[in-house]
Amino acid sequence: RGNIYGLLGQNGVGKTTLLKLMSGLLRSEQESCIVDGYHPYKRLPAFLQDIYYLPEEPACPQGTVARFAENNGSFYPTFDKDFFYELLDRFEVQPEKRFRDLSAGQQKKAYVSYALSLNTRILLLDEPSNGMDIPSKTIFRSIVAGQINEERLLVISTHQVRDLENLIDPIIILDRKDVLLHASIEEIAQKVCFINSVEKQKDALYCEETPLGFSMVRENTAGLDTKVNLETLFNAVLIQKEWFKEQFNTMTL
Repeated sequence: RGNIYGLLGQNGVGKTTLLKLMSGLLRSEQESCIVDGYHPYKRLPAFLQDIYYLPEEPACPQGTVARFAENNGSFYPTFDKDFFYELLDRFEVQPEKRFRDLSAGQQKKAYVSYALSLNTRILLLDEPSNGMDIPSKTIFRSIVAGQINEERLLVISTHQVRDLENLIDPIIILDRKDVLLHASIEEIAQKVCFINSVEKQKDALYCEETPLGFSMVRENTAGLDTKVNLETLFNAVLIQKEWFKEQFNTMTL
């Protein structure tokens, strides 16, 4: 708890499936998924009232934003109605509007406001910033950063790595049957370094050309203190899967 996990991976590797398993919407064949001491697929009330999963594209409900939140929020003892309306105001979403009359971006902001105001100990967000404009993404980051505490766990599945780069930590990168990387930003920075140079370096684990030269990931044998670039890291992990799995002691699912 007390972390905002970033769940990364290419399309189709199972990020959404994992979130559904964690929330009890799917049942694993091995029945090996345990969350906070519960088997999610049993869907016990004590578990369900303390976890919420927001899919990337929720079904559009009937009625207004306010009615949706107040009707459904009653199932969650920690729902904070005042905070919900505060978030709507920050996102400039009108609570008396019907969902079907909102743009896709406005709907996403309404759902995110609802999800955050539930105050569940476990919150799973699938591509929460998709459809948001730049100011809204800034507001989203600010709100989420202020919500985390030692009692809460957030998992954010995203392709918008740049949008959340200073928010998510630790990082999990999935492959189809593997966890390629599961580490904190600090652990990543200790083992690899991120170098920008006008010349390509032969010992780079990964190298991509940029307008100013090359952006590279190297093994951090010199103990350099460099800022982790999540987008470059993600690309490096996909190219050097076995190296990263060995270095970070990840395992097959």
